[in-house]
Amino acid sequence: MPPYFGDVQTLVDLSHVLSNGMPAPRPTAPNEPGNALVYVVEDDADIARLVQHQLQLNSYRARLFTSAASVLREAAREWPRLFVLDIMLPGMDGLELCRQIRRHPLLAETPVIFMTARTAEGDRVRGLDLGADDYISKPFSPRELMARVRAVLRRTQPPASASVLKIGEVEIDAQAMTLLVRNQQVPITTREFHLLHFMARNAGRVFSRDQLLDAVWSDSSFVTPRSIDVYIRRLREKIEPEPDHPRYLKTVHGAGYRFELPKPPAGDS
Repeated sequence: MPPYFGDVQTLVDLSHVLSNGMPAPRPTAPNEPGNALVYVVEDDADIARLVQHQLQLNSYRARLFTSAASVLREAAREWPRLFVLDIMLPGMDGLELCRQIRRHPLLAETPVIFMTARTAEGDRVRGLDLGADDYISKPFSPRELMARVRAVLRRTQPPASASVLKIGEVEIDAQAMTLLVRNQQVPITTREFHLLHFMARNAGRVFSRDQLLDAVWSDSSFVTPRSIDVYIRRLREKIEPEPDHPRYLKTVHGAGYRFELPKPPAGDS
C-alpha cells in the first residue's frame, strides 16, 4: 500500500465509501467558506485522487489537472480559492505555473501550496520566493495536508466586506456576482461582470485593450482587442447615468480605459 494512504482516518473513510457509496460526513471547518473550489495540479493519478477525496470529505470542491496546460485558462473562467501544485509536472513545471499565477491580474492573490517530493532546502526556498504560501513534502499524511489547506485559507480569507465594492452609485458584489446601480439590481453577463469587477478593483489605473483581454479572457483566441470596446459600451449602458458622457468608465485616448472614482458634487466637503 502506498505511503500516502497510511493514515488511519483515511482507511476508515475509504471503508465507509466502499460500504455506503458515499464519503463519511464531516463538519465544515469553522471560519471557512463551504464548497470552496481547490485546483489540484498533479500528474500522479493515485495522489491526485487521494487529495481530491480528502478535500471532498472536508466540504471542498476539487478540480484535477494532470498538467499545467489549461490551468490558467480554466481558473480565469472559474476562480479557485486555492491552488495545490506538484512541482515535477510534464511540460510546464509547478514553479513556472506558480510564477504565472502570481503575474496574472485576476489570480495573483490566490494562495498556492506546493506538494512535492523535492525536499532540499533550496527547492523549498525557491518555491516560497516565487510566492507559494506553503510547501508539503511527499510522502505526507492526509491529515497534515488538510491542516495546511485550512491554515492557508484562514490566513488568506478576505474580510466579508471586501467582497462588495461600492463606488458612487455602483455596488459590485463579487461573491453573489450581482450589480446594483442606484440601489436597483441590473442584469449582467458573467464576462461583463468579470471585466467590471477587475476594473473597479483597480480603479484609477489605465489598462490597454490587450491587458484587459489577458485579465478577463485568458482564452482569447476568439476575442479581438476591439471586442473590449463593445463590452465597455454595454457596461456604460448599465452603470452610467449618461453613457455618452461616462462618469466611471473613462476612455484614455491612445492608451485604453480607466475606472474612475467619481468626484463629489461641487460644494460637498
